[in-house]
Amino acid sequence: QVQLVASGGGVVQPGGSLRLSCTAAGFGLDTFAIGWFRQVPGKEREGVSCISSTGGSTVYVDSVKGRFTISRDDVKDVVYLQMDNLQPEDTADYYCAIDYNGSGADCGGLYYLRYFEVWGQGTLVTVSS
Repeated sequence: QVQLVASGGGVVQPGGSLRLSCTAAGFGLDTFAIGWFRQVPGKEREGVSCISSTGGSTVYVDSVKGRFTISRDDVKDVVYLQMDNLQPEDTADYYCAIDYNGSGADCGGLYYLRYFEVWGQGTLVTVSS
């Protein structure tokens, strides 16, 4: 069964940091652009960031620019989302997603995140004092 596994969530105080990891079960990530989404119950899922298949291009939603960093390690076959200076409004379930069929233009821009597919469960990030 192919799926994406998001991990690394937890509870942190405002201003704190977390690093999320996205790994794959049943296939390799290294040839795909990978993205991160987040969702608060009752609200629409929001695209947060993506990284191209080569790692040469990254995109961020404005609200996380300068605080979040997406990266990939193709040797370990993992994509990371380093989240610094976390704020209460960052509290959400975080999901990783894949540009499986190329419609996401290999992370061609924030617009293309809508074509990424979420395969699997999220990891909960709670920012609270």
